[in-house]
Amino acid sequence: MKIGVLGLQGDYAAHGHMLEGLDCPWSIVKKPEQLSQVDGLIIPGGESTTLIKLMDSWDFWQPLQDFANAGKPLLGTCAGLIILAKEVRNPPQKSLGVIDLVVERNSYGRQIDSFEGTGTFAANGTDATLPMIFIRAPRILQLGKGVQELGHCNGDCVIAQQDNVLVVSFHPELTEDLTVHRYLVGMAQAK
Repeated sequence: MKIGVLGLQGDYAAHGHMLEGLDCPWSIVKKPEQLSQVDGLIIPGGESTTLIKLMDSWDFWQPLQDFANAGKPLLGTCAGLIILAKEVRNPPQKSLGVIDLVVERNSYGRQIDSFEGTGTFAANGTDATLPMIFIRAPRILQLGKGVQELGHCNGDCVIAQQDNVLVVSFHPELTEDLTVHRYLVGMAQAK
């Protein structure tokens, strides 16, 4: 089993470090054909409009849609959440629409408003407390039918899952806590 990390932009190496902490094989995915070599994929944070332009240039949209439709686990963090959402606001922009939720870009404020918080993650019968780092973070405004709220911070849903798609508003790769990555690896192992 191997997890891929989309390496078009963003802090993909930090996600690799987290997977190494779990002894999970991983690779950087820079071309659509590399998706066939991984069992799960992380779409990291970064700048969503830049990521969209790079995905356009490399023709990633349909291969990522096919990856999701095949039931392979996807984790979107921060900008990755925006890319996976069904509807994006502030402003509206292109997305894959593989998780039925509405997200607002930069909802917590500008770079100067970035913050560290503590939140909860409740999945598989456990309830963990996690450190969470929010950098120009998107806010989940609305969850569609079939989307589970798995985590909260300051009253907001910040972790959600629908089938094989897991999203978080924050940057778990910037902490030392492996909980979110461990959950993704478990999703991939269960396939």
